[in-house]
Parts: sequence; structure tokens; C-alpha cells
Amino acid sequence: MTTAEGWTAAVRDRLAPGRLLPLGAPEDGAWITERAVRTALDEATAAVRGVAPGELRIDLAAEPGGDAGAETGGGAGAGRVSGAFPVPPGGLPPGALRISAGFGAVAGRPLTELAAELRTALLTAAEEGLGLVVAAVDLRVTELLDAAPAHSGPAARPPGRTSPATDDPAALAALRVEGVAAVTDTLGPPVHRAPGRVRIELAVSAGHRPLDVARAVRNAVTAAAGEATAVTVLVSELR
Repeated sequence: MTTAEGWTAAVRDRLAPGRLLPLGAPEDGAWITERAVRTALDEATAAVRGVAPGELRIDLAAEPGGDAGAETGGGAGAGRVSGAFPVPPGGLPPGALRISAGFGAVAGRPLTELAAELRTALLTAAEEGLGLVVAAVDLRVTELLDAAPAHSGPAARPPGRTSPATDDPAALAALRVEGVAAVTDTLGPPVHRAPGRVRIELAVSAGHRPLDVARAVRNAVTAAAGEATAVTVLVSELR
């Protein structure tokens, strides 16, 4: 894939939320949209000097004796239950992830040094910045460039959708948590209820780690529910 094709694919991916990727451990009951993750990883990639971002894939890492590809299709994990938390529609079940990234290398830096810096940047953005569990980062050089393309800088984040109005007690509890920018309806209603379960969708403010915010929201909504309710948190975007 050429650099231009890689950017075309990246723009297309940014227009749709994509799959839901597991945040943290199974007991966290949290997921984040692939679009939000790609935005953060694209920014990390573009910050590495000498790298032109290319195609990026995020999938479950293969488990010993298992098949990671069996759960990577859209909606493949829907309906499955991980502990107390059902896997949401379009979500991957909890588990470590594998990041695969292609990139163009600009002349002037050794490839091994460039790859090592990019791997560190992606791991840091995914684990420390977002809260993903990453088992591996696979990199491949797709092009050797004499100079960085004019559009190789970080792209602007997609504009946030208008936040829906809601007086649901679960939504109001979530909105009081530091780091919650808004409740959202990208994937469905902001609050989805089923017997013994609540699923809430929200946007996280810039500068806050999505996993930490999701944990705080789950605690707040659980307390507001006033009964034994399993709370799942979906992070739809970063604002």
C-alpha cells in the first residue's frame, strides 16, 4: 500500500467508530471504539521523527492453542459474557491486543532505531495513554522516502457529535465523574438497560486516561443504581 492509499484508508476509518476494543482487564467491563484508539495511535506515530504513518490494524493477540482471528470480525463477540459483563455488539472479547503498523521511513535515521522508537511510542500511547493491554507491536516498513510527505503530521481529531440530552440517573452520575466530556449516542442510546445490567456510552476529555475514567464511571453508576447491577462502559470518542 502506498502512502496516499494509507492515508485514504485512515480517513475512511476515522469516519466510522469501528469495532469496540477491550479496555483493561475483564473485570473492568470497559470498551473503547477503534476510531478513538486509531486517533491516539496515529498521533503517536506522527510524532516520531522520520516516520510517515501507514496502515494500522488492531486485533486480539493469538493465545496458545487458540485462534485470535475467530473473534476479530465485526460483532463476533456480541452476546458473549466475560465474567459479569456481556461483550457489547461489535466488540472484541477481553484479551491482550496485537498492533500491526506499516510506515514509510524517511532517509536520515537507521531503520532499527526508527522502528524501536515507533514501537515504544505506540506501546506508550496504547497502554499508558489509553489503558489497552498490548501483547505485541508488529511493524513493517512499506516505503523508503527521501523526504516526509507534506501531510505526514498528525491529523485533526474528528469533531465530536452533539451530546444527547438525558435525565437518566446513570447518565447524570457519569457526567459528575472527572474526565467525562459527555454522554454520547454513537453506538445506540447513551444508557442501555437490561435486567441486572446497565451499559453507558460516553466521551472522555483530553488529558484523561480512558481506562481510569471508565473505572470511575462504573463505580459511580453502580452506586447510583442502588442494587446489584453490572455496569459496562463504552468510550466512544476522545475530546
